[in-house]
Amino acid sequence: MNKTFSLLFYVRNSKKLANGTAPIYLRITIDGKAREMTTKRHIEPERWNSEAQKVNGSSEEVKALNSYLKTLEQEVYETQHQLLKDKTLVTTVGLKNKLLGIDERVKYLLPIFQDHNNKIEALLGQGFASGTLERYKTSLRHTKEFIEWKYMVEDIDIKVIDHSFITEYEFYLRSERKCSNNTTLKYIKNFGKIIRICIANGWIDKNPFANFKVKLKEIERVFLSKEELEAVVTKVFNTKRLGQIRDVFVFSCYTGLAYADVKKLDKSQIAIGIDGEKWIYTNRQKTDTRSNIPILPVAQAILDKYKNDITCINTGKLLPVLSNQKMNEYLKEIATLCEIDKDFTYHTARHTFATTVTLTNGVPIESVSKMLGHKDLKTTQHYAKILDSKVSGDMKLLREKYNTQNLKQNVS
Repeated sequence: MNKTFSLLFYVRNSKKLANGTAPIYLRITIDGKAREMTTKRHIEPERWNSEAQKVNGSSEEVKALNSYLKTLEQEVYETQHQLLKDKTLVTTVGLKNKLLGIDERVKYLLPIFQDHNNKIEALLGQGFASGTLERYKTSLRHTKEFIEWKYMVEDIDIKVIDHSFITEYEFYLRSERKCSNNTTLKYIKNFGKIIRICIANGWIDKNPFANFKVKLKEIERVFLSKEELEAVVTKVFNTKRLGQIRDVFVFSCYTGLAYADVKKLDKSQIAIGIDGEKWIYTNRQKTDTRSNIPILPVAQAILDKYKNDITCINTGKLLPVLSNQKMNEYLKEIATLCEIDKDFTYHTARHTFATTVTLTNGVPIESVSKMLGHKDLKTTQHYAKILDSKVSGDMKLLREKYNTQNLKQNVS
């Protein structure tokens, strides 16, 4: 719904003709944005009554002209009401074109967004993961609800999407949806892809994101320390189910595999590597990038443990993996039983592999990145935290090196 809507008839003296008459123009203003159109009528400027919005005089010619202007005014209001009835966002451009009978071939936002999501769904497993589709579905739902919340219409012409639309959308996500800073930016980023599609197709001329700047806040990633990981590995549980959940989680701690990749793991993904040892060869479900991971002894012991498990035999998978939601529920219980004061989830295993298992033990970050299946080293840096103990060990070696060079005597 528009907040302000006004009409103004006026004489444009700057376009006065040789006979002394000037054209009468109509200015339509909606929410502070104005558009002008000619009435195709001329009069002597001195005869115009700007306060009454009509021509002074009582002749039949004047009455006919004033009647014409009144009819035009009524037509504008009726057109506005029809657009509102059609659940269309009323803009000065759209209203003027409607009055002039111009076919705008309006492209609405939500069908474009839905078409994008349909294509992702059709390509699941061929470069797109189900998680990606779910994120875009949620983003579409938030966008639709925002349009209804802000503009009180069911959809919006992509041509009216501007910088104000983006900032208002951001505000909506933070205030109404209660999204965190980084979650808000992820939805904005998803929306940005739809805008790029519109720009690439020539449907819109200007990028509404041109002056939009926001910054992700770095989140402290949870991982298990060496002692905490050891406590989880050695803990004896009273129930078989907790033991299975622990084993699957620990397997990821020693391989770096994400939940989705462990769930689909089968014999075809295990092979002998260049070093004569067993490796995992898999494509990450999330990004379809290659991950080649040497199997460490702890991970191999877990695979051996479930070699004859009835669930694994029936599913053809190497490990008995429950739903991600169930895994996370049980992991909270495991954390309590192991007296670990951290709110960790299954994904914590991936961070533990990057930090505690590999990087802290001297594995170069480039190797860690390759095993995690990252395309960019910066992504790995978000996972892998260099601990003080690693810095201490590295500096100890450096300290010993300088001590052997006897350089102290030259500076003391």
